[in-house]
Amino acid sequence: MKPLASLGLFAILAIATLLICPLIGMEWIPLSVLSQSATDSVDASIFWRIRVPRVLTAFIAGGALALSGMTFQAMFRNPLATPFTLGVSSGASLGAALSVTFGLTFSVLGVSSTTILAFVGAVLSVALVYGLTQLRSGFSTATMLLSGVAVSFFFSSLILFLQYSAELYNSFRMLRWVMGGLGLVGYDSLLSILPFVVTGVVLLLYATHDLNLLMLGDDLAISRGVDVVKIKRLLFFVTSLMVGGVVAVCGPIGFVGMMVPHMCRLMVGSDHRHLIPASLLFGGVFLTLCDTFARTILAPAELPVGVITAFLGGPFFVVLLLRGKHGLG
Repeated sequence: MKPLASLGLFAILAIATLLICPLIGMEWIPLSVLSQSATDSVDASIFWRIRVPRVLTAFIAGGALALSGMTFQAMFRNPLATPFTLGVSSGASLGAALSVTFGLTFSVLGVSSTTILAFVGAVLSVALVYGLTQLRSGFSTATMLLSGVAVSFFFSSLILFLQYSAELYNSFRMLRWVMGGLGLVGYDSLLSILPFVVTGVVLLLYATHDLNLLMLGDDLAISRGVDVVKIKRLLFFVTSLMVGGVVAVCGPIGFVGMMVPHMCRLMVGSDHRHLIPASLLFGGVFLTLCDTFARTILAPAELPVGVITAFLGGPFFVVLLLRGKHGLG
């Protein structure tokens, strides 16, 4: 299938997902609910205040995670690279764990203290990884990767300490947040991550040509006039802040950024002019469908969506590992 035809298919699938998923799981939805305001009835309130923002947040978060994974795979030229490679997830989780530990309950513009501290933790991890990378000359992706692993392990150890020393209820809250989920999102959460995602998409579209050259190697990119250090630094900050914004709201939802770009490459190829919009659309569809399944499979109870993505991502990871160097298609 041609890339443009595949993009059209992804667009149709995205529209269908956004229209249908808010309705799944509701026992009875009269058509009048769709035209009512959120205060007219209980059904309308559930639909407009809970289901619609949840689906929109899942779609935007999934697209952002997929784009971040695509970017890291191009930067590292590694099919197993994920958005959480550089410790952003563990930094955000540590911020959330500190919020729970100290019992912080404030909010700013409708954004909870847990979300705020999670984003601060993500930014802190980005700053630490960047600082460690700058200790070596240049901007080596190998040094950046190792720095991210070191920061991630360090923050993870602090989270385990906080969980072990916390009361049972707070320990469960930390564990539940680390699993990732979209159960408590609303329009405030959606609006809080939207600026990061929009900025990231715009800058990635600007760097499309450079991403294509980075896939072929640093030496070739330099020979074609690309400032490799500058563009890697830009991609590092853009993707890390985008992931940080998402993780601060939704928790660390893993494997989306690893699986979706590979699926999209099978449909549209490795040209980032097509891969960027394809990853954005299909990433949104993928996470929205996973979240819909997570909230309905055990209804009225609800699974964290991170459990579903991890269940799918484990076998996918093994397949990529066995494919070896051919993983990027």
